[in-house]
Amino acid sequence: MKIYIIKGKVLSAIMVLSTLFTLSCEEDFLDKNPLTEISSPTFWNTQNDADMALAGCYSRLNTSTFNFHSMSFDVLGGEVSRGDGNAQNMALGLIESTSGGLISSVFTDCYKGIASCNYFLANIDKTPISASTINTYKAEVLFLRALFYFTLTDYYGGVPLYTEPFENIDEAKVAQSSKTEVINQVISDLDVAIAQLPNTDYSSSGHAVKGSALALKSRVLLFQEDWSGAAAAAQQVMTDGKFSLSNDFKNMFLKYGQDGNPEIMFSTRYLNPDNSSQQDIQIEWWGAWHPRAELRDAFECTDGLPISTSPLYDPNNFKSNRDPRLEFTLKPFDDPAIKASGEVVDYAYNTPSSTGLMPTKGADVEELPVDYSTKSEQDWILIRYAEVLLNFAEATNEISGPTTEVYDAVNAVRGRPGIDMPPLPAGLTKDEMRARIWNERRVEFALEGLRFGDIKRWKLAETYLNTLVEPDSGTPRVFNPAKHYLWPFPQSEMDVNPNLQQNPGY
Repeated sequence: MKIYIIKGKVLSAIMVLSTLFTLSCEEDFLDKNPLTEISSPTFWNTQNDADMALAGCYSRLNTSTFNFHSMSFDVLGGEVSRGDGNAQNMALGLIESTSGGLISSVFTDCYKGIASCNYFLANIDKTPISASTINTYKAEVLFLRALFYFTLTDYYGGVPLYTEPFENIDEAKVAQSSKTEVINQVISDLDVAIAQLPNTDYSSSGHAVKGSALALKSRVLLFQEDWSGAAAAAQQVMTDGKFSLSNDFKNMFLKYGQDGNPEIMFSTRYLNPDNSSQQDIQIEWWGAWHPRAELRDAFECTDGLPISTSPLYDPNNFKSNRDPRLEFTLKPFDDPAIKASGEVVDYAYNTPSSTGLMPTKGADVEELPVDYSTKSEQDWILIRYAEVLLNFAEATNEISGPTTEVYDAVNAVRGRPGIDMPPLPAGLTKDEMRARIWNERRVEFALEGLRFGDIKRWKLAETYLNTLVEPDSGTPRVFNPAKHYLWPFPQSEMDVNPNLQQNPGY
């Protein structure tokens, strides 16, 4: 069973509680913060009220920050050209507080989610339902709040930290907390979630579970270079055995392979016709994202060697003898689609690809030909078990080098059924294993929006991104390490919150 926001049901309740779940997209989020008078005798009175309020918190994931638009973060990570939300301009170093686009949307999307979570946590105890149910619901919402705050820290560093609804706008005008303080709150929220959430699979319910929270904790700690903490959280997921690798890599990103999938640990969920997205329209018709040759060339040949050394590599047919994940990730612009029936269908892209490549991951060819009536319902995966394995491998390698456990975790990802890449060679040094893990993350999570965060935390952003030029214009990319590791706070936030200090360089 999935969580869906169905028109006429949940959405109508959210409209009644508009200041609880809806914050204006045009104005600063501070102007529409939940107010105390919403807590009235007409709500928080039944199980149904609690369920609708919980669904409202989950609905905050249905934004560009947490759905297929995440591919625009891969523009910033050097894997893709074009994109939306001004990602291309940002990749050229054109980043200012007035830039709008991603600078504003990530900030707004996350704080809308935080406001809904805080209001839920402040009021759910009023509902006459069992204490155990309330504790589980609180744990789910704390998990969501942790996800929102961690996302903010990855882009802005320290941010204003709110853990309760505020009574008026003036209460919200606070300076940012340090990144360490925000991360401490994230870990605190996740620890409560881990203790209270059921230790079950995720896909059958769509609700965050213990494994979801442990996996997110592992990611958060990995980003802080807390190797032992990241490894321990990942190890607990592995030991609990509630998740495993999917044996159908391609369909894991399509609706056909998502229900009951043992690898999916958390996702933004969709269901036609009332809760749909434009994923196929924008990937298969508008052609919004163009994978770069650098990403294409990162995939090994089937002998486990890079294309620079493998005798199997054919520069005239780059798809031949390559890691199967390459074909499941991207394709030549002119290649047609082949449906399950064997029917060959041409894509009808609006514009040619600037790189000669187009995405295939998450693109449902059964929907072709695509037009404005197309409604996509594939869920956007935010956390999956392969990340847990690679988090464990990376953290453990940093602690003790390439142990047997490190090899086992990486080789499990490489050797999943249907991919069957050869195991890593024995005898790797710690540095060599680190390089292999970094590349494994790159190809495994390609076009899933994770690359930019990875190259920033590895301190590779300035050394890699500044070597790139745009394939259609020859314009060089610009990443200034003195400022671009953090984004500026949107100018609209600076204007209404005089206590907010702008990030350095902006």
